[in-house]
Amino acid sequence: MSEVLMPKATAVWLLDNTSLTFAQIADFCGLHHLEVKGIADGDVAENMRGVDPIAGGILSREEIQRGENDESYRLKVAESKIAHIPQPKRKGSRYTPVIRRQDKPDAVAWFIRNHPEVSDAQISKLIGTTKSTINNVRDKSHWNSPNIRPVDPVTLGLCTQIELDEVIAKSAEKRRKMEAEKALRSEGPGLAPAQDDPDAYDTSEEDAAKKDVSADDVFRDFS
Repeated sequence: MSEVLMPKATAVWLLDNTSLTFAQIADFCGLHHLEVKGIADGDVAENMRGVDPIAGGILSREEIQRGENDESYRLKVAESKIAHIPQPKRKGSRYTPVIRRQDKPDAVAWFIRNHPEVSDAQISKLIGTTKSTINNVRDKSHWNSPNIRPVDPVTLGLCTQIELDEVIAKSAEKRRKMEAEKALRSEGPGLAPAQDDPDAYDTSEEDAAKKDVSADDVFRDFS
């Protein structure tokens, strides 16, 4: 089976031209259902032009009708008539269009503020940035630091929601440990329990001294 080459553009077309559910479109296009909802609301892929999957030969009208008649039905990509040559898995950072590169510091700031458990290497691989950029954003030495605002990378179009969820899930255990250590530090050393000291309650000498005080001694200071 062939893959959907332009998932967001295909999702735009399916949202505009069919009554398929968000879940069906997300499953077919390889997106998160919240990402599809964001496209429908205009928060993601704004002004993106839809791509017709029927004209592209990856989906048939009959297949769409099956999905519209049954919300639980999962759409199947049409078999390609062109031989598919598997491509080697790309290593290293992902390619990011020039128009999106200026948004990377905003995504880095979002990770630093909301998910400090995610390592610099994970951030670098996910959004295609460098460790030096991450460090500059963290210590506020970035040349554009005054204008950097934390924005999640999915909204910026730097990754998909599924990819972001995978990275956060891998770092979940590290986050739990960080929060536990933070809780211990905030509690601080506890107060030591009070110790009963029998000698502290020995008032025999004080009582004896009070008994030896006469009335003349009491009123001497007032004369």
